[in-house]
Amino acid sequence: MSFNTISVIGLGYIGLPTAAMFASRKKKVIGVDVNQHAVDTINRGEIHIVEPDLDMIVHAAVTEGFLKATLTPEPADAFLIAVPTPFKNSNENQGDSSIPEPDLSYIQKASEAIAPVLKKGDLVILESTSPVGATEQMAEWLAQARPDLTFPSPNQEHAGDNIDVNVAHCPERVLPGHVVRELVENDRVIGGMTAKCSARAVELYKTFVQGECVITNARTAEMAKLTENSCRDVQIAFANELSIICDKLNIDVWELISLANRHPRINILQPGPGVGGHCIAVDPWFIVSKTPEEAQIIHTARKVNDAKPQWVINKVKLAVADFLQANPTKTAKDVTIACYGLAFKPDIDDLRESPALNITKQIAELHSGSVIAVEPNIDELPSKVNTLQLSKFETAKNTADIHLLLVDHKEFKGISVKSNYLIDTKGIW
Repeated sequence: MSFNTISVIGLGYIGLPTAAMFASRKKKVIGVDVNQHAVDTINRGEIHIVEPDLDMIVHAAVTEGFLKATLTPEPADAFLIAVPTPFKNSNENQGDSSIPEPDLSYIQKASEAIAPVLKKGDLVILESTSPVGATEQMAEWLAQARPDLTFPSPNQEHAGDNIDVNVAHCPERVLPGHVVRELVENDRVIGGMTAKCSARAVELYKTFVQGECVITNARTAEMAKLTENSCRDVQIAFANELSIICDKLNIDVWELISLANRHPRINILQPGPGVGGHCIAVDPWFIVSKTPEEAQIIHTARKVNDAKPQWVINKVKLAVADFLQANPTKTAKDVTIACYGLAFKPDIDDLRESPALNITKQIAELHSGSVIAVEPNIDELPSKVNTLQLSKFETAKNTADIHLLLVDHKEFKGISVKSNYLIDTKGIW
């Protein structure tokens, strides 16, 4: 059975590019999102996120009639679920020893939303990065909502053709800023709940994927994505811990890493103000929450990286104290702090789980003087950030007393910021 109509549930940073790639191959694509603004924007042939080249693809797909967005799911042959998987009662800084619990409610709501329009022969793929067992849980929710259809269940890997709806997990493995290219070129891990589920999923993705589609089971596919990001988190934690050690020993960590990396088998990553985004800062917790006694290194790395923002804030406090000591006629209210970069990584507009944004917000809440933020990739601050003011780079450079570099955006590189009160968490100034 061919896939004539494809539905993508969740039109965010992964869902929309995925929907656009299917539509660019002349497939009818129905995108579903609960955000009315996102739906209206897409139906005008525009995009509500920042991602290079995506605007042209979406515009062409909508204009040619291959892509439309709705609030409610419609019948299709394949359904891809790309909704958030946050934590229950999550706070923005998991700096203590508590283990956050994954929140699968978005997946459950998406499952319940598509259940009424499912039919025999359909394929449902969970793309959301999820804790191990989430795909099986999704299949169970679908089975509860549609008792008239049969769905795969655990330990049915070699089930035959007696399953009405195929279910698989296929995590995205793309880099923000390069999503369009990497969706096409990267290998995909396909984890079907049965062999037929995997085969059907491969058939679907081969619509546009040029990389290899590697088949495994659903649990291993879920764990593969978590493992990739946990590995990165551990490596970043080593660099971040090294930066704290070097600061205490009065050693330039950037020079040290450069020298160590001259060894042919050493490749230390660069430290920063913490770890953010919807993957590396989140996915390791999915492993820790399932196996808290066993995931010792992964848990420690999370605590190291989650504690780094507070270390940066403490450096700012020390800089304010030094400034006031050197300028005894001034008070803290007279001190202006400029924070450069709010996104969770360079050259994107994505503020999700951003340590830079959280650091800046906390500084603004703690500091009695003015705090200005420079983020060249956004035009306005989120409504929840009401203690900050967005500023141009030159204004911040010329008016601030203390300068805090948090994200190494291209706009900040090659620029000289001279100050005795400069905290550079990325080593570019």
